[in-house]
Amino acid sequence: MIPSRPSKSASEPTITVAGAALVADPLGALYEPGSGALIVADLHLEKGSYFARRGQMLPPYDTATTLGRLARLVAAYQPRVVIALGDSFHDDGGPARMHEADRAAVAELQRGRDWIWIAGNHDPAPPANLGGEARLTLVLGALTLRHEPTAGAAPGELAGHLHPVAKVAVRGRGLRRRCFATDGARVVLPAFGAYAGGLNVRDQAFAGLFSGDAFTAWMLGDAGVYAFAARGLRPD
Repeated sequence: MIPSRPSKSASEPTITVAGAALVADPLGALYEPGSGALIVADLHLEKGSYFARRGQMLPPYDTATTLGRLARLVAAYQPRVVIALGDSFHDDGGPARMHEADRAAVAELQRGRDWIWIAGNHDPAPPANLGGEARLTLVLGALTLRHEPTAGAAPGELAGHLHPVAKVAVRGRGLRRRCFATDGARVVLPAFGAYAGGLNVRDQAFAGLFSGDAFTAWMLGDAGVYAFAARGLRPD
């Protein structure tokens, strides 16, 4: 049983899913105060090194950048457990390619708390020699955490996989940002990884998850998380 702890701040924006009030952080994570769980999706660590091995040279700093952002969240919320909702690595070989400094950063993030790796389609096997516990799914009270959203109704589901982004018009200009997509029954988290791309929530891939326009995109901003009704969202 994971012990409870108070919320970081009562003024933080919250997303209610299956009756659970989740703190939505502008870095793209959810925090569940009752269990002290910090939840992130799609870290895609070592994506840069994956492409480098195939001749496409990208700056090799994505893992350090992503872990640095996660460290900011851990420092802010002091979670009892960190839950990574799959595709934590871009491929199964990612853990072996990690620099020692990044391995040490993961170990420091895990110090004094539980850590759960949910299996993803990019990383179905648990990462070797990186600590933590591997799961396919995890039940947290009324919530069910997994990597890929279930087709059809799935009350209480928290998932990643689709890398949701939303696009709106602001002062006559298009603004496209990562977002949480939710209808109150389930939520799809944005990709957390520095090199992770995004799929517009108007894409057909989201059509079976929400009923028409009965959902909200909580867009990540520099200073907060902002809710936009689906009817105001634009396709790419």
